[in-house]
Amino acid sequence: MTAAPRSRPRSRRRDTPPPRTGGSEAEVLRGFLDYLRASVAAKVEGTPDPAARAAGVPSGTNLLGLLHHLAFVERATFLGDRVTDWPSTFHAAPEDGVAEVVARYREAVAEANAVLDGCADLGAPLPRTQPDKPAPSVRWALTHLIEETGRHAGHADILRELIDGSTGR
Repeated sequence: MTAAPRSRPRSRRRDTPPPRTGGSEAEVLRGFLDYLRASVAAKVEGTPDPAARAAGVPSGTNLLGLLHHLAFVERATFLGDRVTDWPSTFHAAPEDGVAEVVARYREAVAEANAVLDGCADLGAPLPRTQPDKPAPSVRWALTHLIEETGRHAGHADILRELIDGSTGR
């Protein structure tokens, strides 16, 4: 069964190509992560609040929940925050609007980048305030966040297109 074509007007954003970063491994990894971070935030930003919260697929996945979740992933991976209920991170609080969730995500990214700015060795463990759990290497954390953010950026691409036809990065 194929879905009926949507009749809403399509808004095409200019497609931003992958970043041209410096030549070091750290510059490449951080450049691609920042590119994906900006892409996923742009997909959520400007979406009308009820639509951003509406489930686009039977699993209940929605734009606001994806970005809310990614803020938790940033904080857990780079800042060592503990998350005890990962499924709950996919649901923004009813009082949280698009602007609040986007701002919280960008704040988590800025805090994560501040930690990364102090990490010269990609093979070293990330700094942790609570040493009871081993920290991942900076390289592993960057690679994981590229994968995680890229995966959810793809989900966000589809959800945003279903909402208002908007495509592109």
